[in-house]
Amino acid sequence: MRTSKKTTGNYQLYIDYYKQSIQNLAECGIDTVCYNFMPVLDWTRTNLSYKVEDGSEALRFDVAEFAAFEIFLLKRPNAEKDYPETIVIKAKEAFDNMTEDKKTELVQNIIAGLPGAEEGYTLEQFQNVLDEYKNISADTLRENLKSFLNEIVTVAENAGVALAIHPDDPPYPILGLPRVVSTEADVEWLMNAVPSRFNGITFCSGSYGVRGDNNLESIASRFADRIHFVHLRATKRDREGNFYEANHLEGDVDMYALLMILMKEKHRRVSANYIAPRMPVRPDHGHKMLDDLHKKTNPGYSGIGRLRGLAELRGIMYAITSATKK
Repeated sequence: MRTSKKTTGNYQLYIDYYKQSIQNLAECGIDTVCYNFMPVLDWTRTNLSYKVEDGSEALRFDVAEFAAFEIFLLKRPNAEKDYPETIVIKAKEAFDNMTEDKKTELVQNIIAGLPGAEEGYTLEQFQNVLDEYKNISADTLRENLKSFLNEIVTVAENAGVALAIHPDDPPYPILGLPRVVSTEADVEWLMNAVPSRFNGITFCSGSYGVRGDNNLESIASRFADRIHFVHLRATKRDREGNFYEANHLEGDVDMYALLMILMKEKHRRVSANYIAPRMPVRPDHGHKMLDDLHKKTNPGYSGIGRLRGLAELRGIMYAITSATKK
């Protein structure tokens, strides 16, 4: 996938591998593939153990801390030009107040264990990977995504596998890298560029919800028939772009309104024998709480916090189902 984003090296060979993987998954009974097209990074946070009011721990993205990482730790060329002056000032203050342990933790939170490098990157290696994208604009990346999908979508159609692209996380450019799956306009472009019903999206309410200019109900309604996977979580943002993972029924996401739209689409699919009637849903990212506070877990994927989210989401679904029966 990495070479496909840049169309470099033996990228066609890896696309062929991807096609075979789709066929292999279909033979195993797997009918949905979630993937992303984010250069270098997967989801990114500055704090993996942000304490919320009830004492549980959440994931958080702090713009000033991230800017401090870019400008003063990574020292990415011209990074300060990508931020307002107010954020650069806050980044300098944050950096000046960081202990060495805090600096190490921040670097590890952002670059340790990135896709393709289980052992993580050094800062120098990380910058070298970023440099591979210095001549790739958002338009170029978008066209590379279109080419990639045109290569694999027929295989997916023949295999009966729905493709579901995950949005950028966070949904705006960082580290000088382009982002092309962040907004409703991005989704519209992608669905029109490759109109196959098997080309769809992973509707991640948390990722899209980080942007105040994204109307989640509009995205879900307009592209309901192209939603093949659903990640439900709620983020709480502020005006500077900072955000953290809120409880599933709190934050900036109207979960009730979203589930009304999604459950209506689910009913339509069952009635119409649609290609992906299941529309799998998962509670995405949960707080680290109770006994899990004393365990080593993958950030955002502690068992108890996600089970709490699942229980809350199922409660809404039960209420909607009960109301529609009356």
